[in-house]
Amino acid sequence: MKHPPLPTDTNPAPKHFLDVFRYSRRALELVWSTSRRLALLFAVLTLVAGVLPAAVAWIGQLIVDGVVAAIGQHQQTGAADTTRVLLFVAAEAGVVMLIAGSQRGISTCQALLRALMGQRINLMILEKALTLKLAHFEDSEFYDKLTRARREASTRPLSLVTRTFGLVQNGISLVSYAVLLVNFSPWTVLILLAGGIPEFLAEAKFSGDKFRLFRWRSPETRMQMYLETVLAREDYAKEVKLFRLGPKLLQRYRDIFDKLFAEDRKLTLRRDSWGFGLGLLGTVAFYGAYAWIALSAIRGAISLGQMTMYLLLFKQGQSAVSASLSAISGMYEDNLYLSNLYEYLEQPVPAAQGALQQGPQPGDGVRFEQVSFRYPGSEEPALKEVSLHLKPGDSLALVGENGSGKTTLIKLLARLYHPDSGRILLDGLDLQQWDGDALRARIGVIFQDFGRYQFLVGENIGAGDMNHFENRQRWQEAARMGMADAFIDKLPEQYDTQLGKWFKGGRELSGGQWQKIALARAFMRTHADILVLDEPTATMDAAAEARVFEHFRELSRGKMTILISHRFSTVRMADQIVVIDRGRVVERGSHEELMKLGGQYAYLFSLQAEGYR
Repeated sequence: MKHPPLPTDTNPAPKHFLDVFRYSRRALELVWSTSRRLALLFAVLTLVAGVLPAAVAWIGQLIVDGVVAAIGQHQQTGAADTTRVLLFVAAEAGVVMLIAGSQRGISTCQALLRALMGQRINLMILEKALTLKLAHFEDSEFYDKLTRARREASTRPLSLVTRTFGLVQNGISLVSYAVLLVNFSPWTVLILLAGGIPEFLAEAKFSGDKFRLFRWRSPETRMQMYLETVLAREDYAKEVKLFRLGPKLLQRYRDIFDKLFAEDRKLTLRRDSWGFGLGLLGTVAFYGAYAWIALSAIRGAISLGQMTMYLLLFKQGQSAVSASLSAISGMYEDNLYLSNLYEYLEQPVPAAQGALQQGPQPGDGVRFEQVSFRYPGSEEPALKEVSLHLKPGDSLALVGENGSGKTTLIKLLARLYHPDSGRILLDGLDLQQWDGDALRARIGVIFQDFGRYQFLVGENIGAGDMNHFENRQRWQEAARMGMADAFIDKLPEQYDTQLGKWFKGGRELSGGQWQKIALARAFMRTHADILVLDEPTATMDAAAEARVFEHFRELSRGKMTILISHRFSTVRMADQIVVIDRGRVVERGSHEELMKLGGQYAYLFSLQAEGYR
């Protein structure tokens, strides 16, 4: 598959080189808030490491000049005082040890901050995920943002801070070098600074290209991650082996890698070729200054010790300039990647709506009034002007083809989505005005694609009510009501049995057993007076499903229940049956009323009944 040419501006935030550095302050604040002690120690050690190299060069000059003087003294008198030279050597050794200690301390701070920062930012990403709406997770563009944020953002803030401190360190070193070099000639300082600029410009240019390439190919990267999941997860393994999908998917994985690698190789070769060519200019500048200083020493304008010091200063200064410009280029790149993190963290989330915990008409039940809804990006509405009224103690069954809008209606009731028009009332109060926790405490839902958590049995049940997540007594009561207690009692560690195969000793359950766990999970919410079963028993046989629904009906007397099932033998026990077709309510009534009507429900019921004969 061919892709369009690399866009010139795929990042909506940074548009100018200097503009992109606005994230540096945020990174510094993030490191400071993560560990003030480590950040402060990091800063102090950086200052020490920046000042001391110039001191080494200065003491080196004193050593060389001291040695030259001692040699002259020895030639004239036959003896020489070496005390000063040895003191200078000892002083230089002490400074070098301080530099080594400060560098080791900087590495230690970086290692500790890397671990703390990685955890901190991963928590920020996950905490943000908890505030997002269901629609965000069903949006492919949002998943691209999430993928970009998770890939490198956990390491980039520390990298940015490390480079910032490195820039400060090299800046301090350069100032100290310049103070000493200017005594020889101010031109050497200008040559020193100008020699590294061409390579820096190339690095900055290609850093921007690399980042735009990174953003542009997020969908391919996400596809690679998905293929890894399909090829290496137990819930896909059966079909991958049975249908021999492995070689095909593996080849697709290779093709994506080959395409991405070809792009990386092209960019890397261009970046390194230009970097090498422009870097030669810095080498020419250094050796030009080298010749100048050497000739000055030959003419006697400077001493041998000064020559040694100036050459060392220029060499170290060139390294400091190169490191500083490289740090700036790296900071530019880190800022670009940090824009991904903050683009995700600043994803707009609708403000929390409602704070009321009860409605003005207790006992009125649930009302849908002319509710319409369209999924983002969809051309066809999922629901069109749906009106329903479910009173306490009533049971409602939803019937319709797949995609007719039944599950969408439940998602709206659970406030996972908001209607585009119309409103949904509970006890006379619009759902948007209810406090979120109070509303969800009233509703117990089991979806057809319910979660199968790799937790303990009891925790799988306890997930239905986080206020009692670890309440063993509530586990047992909910399991009894969900008809799961019989098989749980036969498990090796009963409610402490690990489920799933991801962890050692885990047990896998049958489809029917998982469904009873999900049913028990719904009964954890003892105060819920709206219970919804959205085809959770689809893999059970007709007799088993009938027993589950009959049991469910007995336990939910006095509550509002909504059943979704394709088996009409189960649906017929509901007080009210609503037939939905393409998002609209086309029929409603009891089983007997709908059979007399002779419409769509009667046709589908007769068709299914014929299949059982």
